[in-house]
Amino acid sequence: MEIKLDAIDRRILQLLQADGKRKIKEIAHELQMTNTPVFERIKRLEKDGFIRGYTALIDRAKLGFMLTVFCAVNLEQHHKAYLDQFEADIRELPEVAACYHLAGMFDYLLKVYVKDMADYQFFITQKLASLANIGRVQSSFVMTEVKEESVLPID
Repeated sequence: MEIKLDAIDRRILQLLQADGKRKIKEIAHELQMTNTPVFERIKRLEKDGFIRGYTALIDRAKLGFMLTVFCAVNLEQHHKAYLDQFEADIRELPEVAACYHLAGMFDYLLKVYVKDMADYQFFITQKLASLANIGRVQSSFVMTEVKEESVLPID
């Protein structure tokens, strides 16, 4: 069942994407509404899954994570149990910021944050290589991050 969002719901999502710490009072003022209906709409957006949670965006470099790697992985076997196990194992690796199941040349694409090449070598040789069913791995190293957004273009 598709849930319809009106213009106010969409504007609330835009405002919260720009600043998740924005107070209900500020949002209500921006929308020229009172606090209660804005609060109720936000709670409904959370309940309906449009808002999955709130988080802080951390500067990776300030914490020493200087290397971003896209790691393409092919598995040896493609039975459902193997796919499920790989995905469960990947969720446990803190270096993996994102994992995508792909159609095409590779089975999975991992976005990995590490401090340096030695950390990445440890990740590959001690963590990823220890997972069952790993076939081939190809790594691409980010030289410059041109754009990374967590904001969706809500109209």
